[in-house]
Amino acid sequence: MRDQKPDNVRTAVEKAYAEAITASTTSCCGPSCCSPSPTAIANQVGYSKADIDLIALDMAPTSFGCGNPLAFADIQPGETVVDLGSGAGLDLLLAAKAVGPEGRVIGIDMTDAMIDTARANIAKAGATNVEVRKGIIEAMPVDSASANWVISNCVINLSPEKERVFAEIARVLKPGGTMQVSDIVVQDLPDWARASQDLFTSCVGGAISEEQYLQGLRDAGLTDVEVVERVIYSADQIKCFVDGNEVPIAATVTPDEVEAIAASLEGKVWSAKIRACKPEPKA
Repeated sequence: MRDQKPDNVRTAVEKAYAEAITASTTSCCGPSCCSPSPTAIANQVGYSKADIDLIALDMAPTSFGCGNPLAFADIQPGETVVDLGSGAGLDLLLAAKAVGPEGRVIGIDMTDAMIDTARANIAKAGATNVEVRKGIIEAMPVDSASANWVISNCVINLSPEKERVFAEIARVLKPGGTMQVSDIVVQDLPDWARASQDLFTSCVGGAISEEQYLQGLRDAGLTDVEVVERVIYSADQIKCFVDGNEVPIAATVTPDEVEAIAASLEGKVWSAKIRACKPEPKA
């Protein structure tokens, strides 16, 4: 999909995730399609039992992405958090608890079905400090210098214009604010994987290298850029990207070819928790 126009890429991603949330499938980012239950999926990607209790709401497996972006985050009461690609709203509700009634949480999503589900979950939870806005993360409907935190779970890899996303993160953060995201990064991804729409919407085909990701954040003016945590996927986990319920490529190849594809990607795909800060103005 790398040669397609950005709007066409976004349309394909929006369609895939609208279908995923409507059908409650496991065509989410990350290898969680191999897990036997939503609870197992949540544990696998770093959510605690308290977090898992929110599964009682309408949280499809698509909610858990590739890692809990709030883990290791020192969010304080009264702060403002912006969640990029907020999906069904799990991270919104966790952030709402962290910031308390005096704080504010803003979710951004471009998919109507996701927005409707998140708003329903927010209403069920009785959270009054959360809102979801429709928009794209390359042009966020958020005021400049208004957020203490920007978080995201396995979404930025889906953007066809990542440099715009990094610039927008820098714009909406307050000086001294922090970005912490969980996302898929890749190394030396084969051309066939880059060309696959199915692997793109499964968070592999559009991912960039860890080095490019960190440099992109630095180029946007962010500092203290670091990888907090990495989870490198095995061939069996990568097979879930190729052989999952919602990835039709598996229907066009033999089981042996699926195994070979997964083996060829082993060690080249991982989840990274990435943190960066917006510097304070110089005195």
